[in-house]
Amino acid sequence: MNWFSNTVIGFLNLFTLLASIPIIGAGLWMAKSSTSCESFLQTPLMIIGFIILVVSLAGFIGACFNVPWALWFYLLVMLLLTATLLAFTIFGFVVTSQGGGVKLSGRVYREYRLQDYSPWLRQRVQDPHYWSTIKTCVLGSKICAKLASWTPLDYLEKDLTPVQSGCCKPPTSCTYGTATMLAQDEDCYKWNNMANLLCYECNSCKAGVLEDVRKDWHKLSVLNVVMVVFLICIYSIGCCAYQNTKRSQTDYPYGENRMKRVRPRWDYYWRRWWQGQREFLY
Repeated sequence: MNWFSNTVIGFLNLFTLLASIPIIGAGLWMAKSSTSCESFLQTPLMIIGFIILVVSLAGFIGACFNVPWALWFYLLVMLLLTATLLAFTIFGFVVTSQGGGVKLSGRVYREYRLQDYSPWLRQRVQDPHYWSTIKTCVLGSKICAKLASWTPLDYLEKDLTPVQSGCCKPPTSCTYGTATMLAQDEDCYKWNNMANLLCYECNSCKAGVLEDVRKDWHKLSVLNVVMVVFLICIYSIGCCAYQNTKRSQTDYPYGENRMKRVRPRWDYYWRRWWQGQREFLY
């Protein structure tokens, strides 16, 4: 039972060591890809892959070959990873707690307003360089081309994704063709019928992108909670493996007297003296 924790840690780290190889490979493949959307995942994937590779290798060596310093490094990085993942999860729940869209009367889909989202998310999409990259991704996905053949009845009966609702059409409140243009949402003036323009510069388009981010981040946060619990369990097993490894290097081999390394109790010499006196008297 003393070496059970070492065996578990060894197998778990061998599994994560092998799993890090395709993660790094995916990051390298994305680095050579010309698609701008994939550049967002390239760096995080490679960083995560290399961290998992190094940590798993240290844990595997430390647990299987009784190397205390490797297990100590493994436990330290695991602690930092767990704390970072926990902080990232809390941050994700905070910044994605707002939003969700507005229900429209007589429509299946929702419309999204940029001001309904957290300031941190709004600042990200309002950055021109950042939004230019996202817009290229949306254009490359051809998500609006699917609506080219829709009739007005389709817009009443069919649902739209957040990006389709915000980027592929003007807001429902907009009115066009009147002799006198009343004050309307600023997105109404940004709309253009050209396929490469549409409403890609509208605030509603940015809000639709943020809604997709919010949904994905919620799913990721739930997964992160599971991962935090899993990492805490692994960390606990790793602590036992570290103690076993230290004990294996400090104890004497089997069959050798270990009491000579242990400091005698406070009454050891007094008991020896008293036993000698009794033998002398009797």
